[in-house]
Amino acid sequence: MKKNFVTKSILKKIYKPRPRNSQKYDFGLLLVIGGSDFYSGSPALSAMAAFRSGVDMVRIIAPKRAANIASSFSPNLAAYPLDGKWLTKKDLATLISMTKSAKIASRGNLAVVIGGGIGRTEETQNVILEYLSETDVPTVIDADAIHAIAKKPELISGKNFLITPHNYEFFVLTGKEAHNLSDEQRIKIAKTEAQRLKTNILLKGGLDIITNGKDVFLDKAGIAYMTVGGCGDTLAGICGSLMAQGVNAIEAAQAGAYINGKAGELAAKKLNQGMTATDLIEAIPDVIKA
Repeated sequence: MKKNFVTKSILKKIYKPRPRNSQKYDFGLLLVIGGSDFYSGSPALSAMAAFRSGVDMVRIIAPKRAANIASSFSPNLAAYPLDGKWLTKKDLATLISMTKSAKIASRGNLAVVIGGGIGRTEETQNVILEYLSETDVPTVIDADAIHAIAKKPELISGKNFLITPHNYEFFVLTGKEAHNLSDEQRIKIAKTEAQRLKTNILLKGGLDIITNGKDVFLDKAGIAYMTVGGCGDTLAGICGSLMAQGVNAIEAAQAGAYINGKAGELAAKKLNQGMTATDLIEAIPDVIKA
């Protein structure tokens, strides 16, 4: 199998000079749906990484505590607080209506990131499935939302979705074990499952594997210190940012993996094991402009 490694050239393909007369939302609006009482920081991390990757605006939709924390984290973040400690059935209408209004406001330049910190209660998982069945917006499905779609994988077939699992989430989604396999075996199984599910997969690991079931791209950027919590949230935010800017899912995955990994490398040069996800976020512009 030919190995297509992601390089810096992907950034030149995606980031073009902006016209002087650009308007708000020409470069996208991203909705981040996630968070819960306990995992309250996830939406904020995705949102800040999305801003650093060039999207014009991010709106967070989250349970009250997570939304309030996001709002206090940065004045750049607009967060809509849902009632309750986690996503419930009564929130579904709000999610759908806010997505429709965001699509109108952004003139169609819209993407969604869903799943980070959102939780795995049966009610929440069912709301995720119902929401995804209703949307036609380009969407990054991460973390707990992967557990949801594993119950109804036909829902993602053929849609403009990007699934971003680590090895265990890949197992939950597919029933196939990717941990402790060789790179060649992981590549083969990721491609096979993306083809079977008719979707785009970014299988995270020491070697990121990006595939739509036909083409395979490999990303070596990153460092072991990126096992720290939140670096998956930043990746989802970067990918969502690029999709909101009109980049197709498979190229957004390539660029997102590269940017996230290189930003982690830059942050770790200064901080080593003291690096956190917020340090990675601050390094994103240096990767893009390099």
